[in-house]
Amino acid sequence: MSGEAADKPRSAGQPVLSCRDLTKTYIMGEQSLQVLRGVSFDVWPGEFVAIMGPSGSGKSTLLNLIGALDTPTSGGLTIGGTDVGGLSSDELAHLRNSVVGFVFQQFNLLRRTSALDNVKLPLLYSTRPIDDPDEVARKRLIEVGLSDRQDHTPSQLSGGQQQRVAIARALVTDPKLILADEPTGALDTHTSADIMELFTKLHHAGMTIIMVTHEPDIADYAERLLRFRDGLLVDDVRQTPKVMA
Repeated sequence: MSGEAADKPRSAGQPVLSCRDLTKTYIMGEQSLQVLRGVSFDVWPGEFVAIMGPSGSGKSTLLNLIGALDTPTSGGLTIGGTDVGGLSSDELAHLRNSVVGFVFQQFNLLRRTSALDNVKLPLLYSTRPIDDPDEVARKRLIEVGLSDRQDHTPSQLSGGQQQRVAIARALVTDPKLILADEPTGALDTHTSADIMELFTKLHHAGMTIIMVTHEPDIADYAERLLRFRDGLLVDDVRQTPKVMA
């Protein structure tokens, strides 16, 4: 259903993310490039959303905006109940650390740091009092199946294990929203399926996930698909997610 919003899930409450006529224009000297051209949609608690589109469609720019890594040129953007309009740099940083968890294609782990310390890192910037950061990080590593890899550095881990560490790190602050940018892009087919099964389990446990991917078989794990083209949202459809083996 081109250009329309998918139906609101039953008993969804308030949206975790709300975009209204969102635009983003980059100024380069005397020229301007409009990357997003009036995008509107909501994401509800517990949804698993995949975003697809060709290069230059605006999906990466959108992910930066909803991750509070950048600010829109115009339009309304509410993340975790907070309107980002007018927030200072410090307030945006707090929003990123407390509301959003990030998972990247290249894992973005500290190479000489143990899995436990990589997972614990966001807690060092948290304003929420935490009695035992090691224990909190350890529980997240157990949750992603790495209870026996806590002391290993990234070079001692496979690609799939590194991505599991990255997912544990994204979860450690108890975010309202996980943003995954091509989370299987650096992995082989078998390992990609393992990672997507982990995302599916997190989704079934109630986590809200927004994932950018260019791979249709990876997007099939989501329950909702947003397609972008030329800075516009052209499709917003619900689908039956791929069932884990």
